[in-house]
Amino acid sequence: MAPVDDPKTLGRARLTFGDAAEIDEFVSILQQFEDGEITPDQWRAFRLLRGTYGQRQSDVQMIRVKIPQGLLTVEQLHALADVAERHSRGFGHITTRQNLQFHFVRLPEVATVLDIVQKAGLTTREACGNSVRNITACPYAGVSAEEAFDITPYSEALTRYLLRHPLSASLPRKFKIAFEGCVHDHALTAINDIGWRAKVRETDGRAVRGFQVTIGGGTATMTRAGYELFAFEPTGEMFNVAEAVIRVYHRLGDYAHKNRNRMKFLIKSLGWEKFREEVLHTLAEIRAEGGHPLPFDPQAPPEETEPDWIRSAAPLPEETAARAARSTVRGPGIVPDVRPVLAFNEDAYDAWRRSNVRPQKQPGYAIVTVTVPLGDLTAAQFRLLAELSQAFGDGTVRVTPEQDLSFRWVPVDRIRELFQQISAAGLGLAHAGTIADVTSCPGAESCRLAVTQSRGLGKELETHLRARPDLIAAAPDVVIKMSGCPNGCGQHHIANIGFQGSIRKVDDRAVPQYFVMVGGGVSTEGTSFGRVAAKIPARRIPQVVERVLDLYQRAHLPGETASAFLGRVELADVKAALADLERLDAAAATTEDFIDLGEDHAFAPEVMDGECAS
Repeated sequence: MAPVDDPKTLGRARLTFGDAAEIDEFVSILQQFEDGEITPDQWRAFRLLRGTYGQRQSDVQMIRVKIPQGLLTVEQLHALADVAERHSRGFGHITTRQNLQFHFVRLPEVATVLDIVQKAGLTTREACGNSVRNITACPYAGVSAEEAFDITPYSEALTRYLLRHPLSASLPRKFKIAFEGCVHDHALTAINDIGWRAKVRETDGRAVRGFQVTIGGGTATMTRAGYELFAFEPTGEMFNVAEAVIRVYHRLGDYAHKNRNRMKFLIKSLGWEKFREEVLHTLAEIRAEGGHPLPFDPQAPPEETEPDWIRSAAPLPEETAARAARSTVRGPGIVPDVRPVLAFNEDAYDAWRRSNVRPQKQPGYAIVTVTVPLGDLTAAQFRLLAELSQAFGDGTVRVTPEQDLSFRWVPVDRIRELFQQISAAGLGLAHAGTIADVTSCPGAESCRLAVTQSRGLGKELETHLRARPDLIAAAPDVVIKMSGCPNGCGQHHIANIGFQGSIRKVDDRAVPQYFVMVGGGVSTEGTSFGRVAAKIPARRIPQVVERVLDLYQRAHLPGETASAFLGRVELADVKAALADLERLDAAAATTEDFIDLGEDHAFAPEVMDGECAS
């Protein structure tokens, strides 16, 4: 029995999501492709459904590993370290949808990568392609004081129900699902094809668990928040509802036009009432067939309990720092700059504790967020985090939509000690979840669709903001996100300040620029999408942030937060504040304007056929 299948394993081990037979199948189909027995299109469709995505570099692949509910065990962290070290660039990348991506993997090594992953209980199955993608969940589920109930067992159950489901890999386009239990929508359910929000209703004197169900949300070329299908649906109906929505999308969806075949376009073409009618009719059919019960009592699922085992000893901070410093990373592209910190700084600790630590609903414990710049972790850091999770937490970590990760069940009297260890691992940055904790997609470094090097902008902005504590103090609540193209893998549409990569020409020379969007966001009042305020050359984006924050400081109402201000500010006022930054002609342009951030050569964008909808 593998450790991940053993319920006695320390930590929160789960039954495997992997399947060893799929590795043999991958090897067989790859051989058929290489022998010319199947076409490139057939091979592409197959590998995408196994999480193998073509990069703009034709001789390497991106591998996307699904992290259901964002939960990783010790064994899985070590497995990811092995993949990073042996088969990628020495590090892995956390995505905004709780996946882990490895870039620049050679095709002959992919089967080995998939085998390492599945032996640790994870999978790449349906991580890409026209399928039900990774099912995400609130990273604070089970320990948040504001949650209605823990949505983890429900989201895991739906993951297992839909993984390898007959319809899951044959949809018109990708299909995204998210669960949230808190008042605040940390999981961003509103922009998913199905969003599940935990609710409790009093019925006949007892508390009944259910979900508010929204469907048809999304960003990219048509932004919209999901339509409410049910204000309250009992948890026991979860499988039936999900199956009904997917059946309708599978039956009526557009398989021909990849630019408009997400479910939100089907809803628009049919009209909401007609689509809802189709779902309710299909739901009635499923119930008449006998329905699909959950594998546990839907009103009393398994609960996460306090760790009752002896925690392992942590390495000495000096050993942690030495191991982190030995991180071996390689290009191409931007790589992590690991800087272990051993000297304890009281001011740094106080700032970190204010931003990166929150109380758990279970007394005596805390949730500790580890800030991960650009979402990149080295192999050494993966291994160190695994050991620290055993020493200070419950043997697991959870990755977040902000590309960070968190420990839970940290005793409050050990927070100081954990900070010292995290700092020694080169991950002790404060300001998690603030304006300084920027989010970025991989961008043109590897993505075939991207126009600009969004990671270069992300690194530039984070460095700029962390050097300006006055800006962080002025607007800590602002969320900044960026993407290298309109598709929005960096979720820039729902940022208070969002950046979307594009291009302009100055005397027939290409200049990297960004659409500046303001006013997007997710709050207890709902979801809003950013409005385009300007198109600014990439090198001037740090000035954009300064100008927008200056406008907030000059024009906000008493007590008004920066995120609230950006949601209601007149677009004309933002345009006026940025107008001079937008102008660029040959006389004013510098050599640097023609070089993308993070690059050392002239900007020469090449947008290729992407595989997002292949």
